[in-house]
Amino acid sequence: MADPQTDILAKLCETIAARVGADPASSYTAKLLAGAPLLPAKKLGEEAVETALAAMTGDAQAICAEAADLLYHLLV
Repeated sequence: MADPQTDILAKLCETIAARVGADPASSYTAKLLAGAPLLPAKKLGEEAVETALAAMTGDAQAICAEAADLLYHLLV
């Protein structure tokens, strides 16, 4: 049986790969990719800080949301 968490990350990677060459005006992922390497790196750093700050609050929902954003930007 496949691991649902692995499947989700694999699907996210597939979606990101599908956005390569897409119109940056219609896709946030395409916008990040078009601005590589600076824009994705900047956003990754921002999300890392936001994740750390959420962790300091102890708010599990905020930590989960920020960690998800961080993973997305790491994959981009």
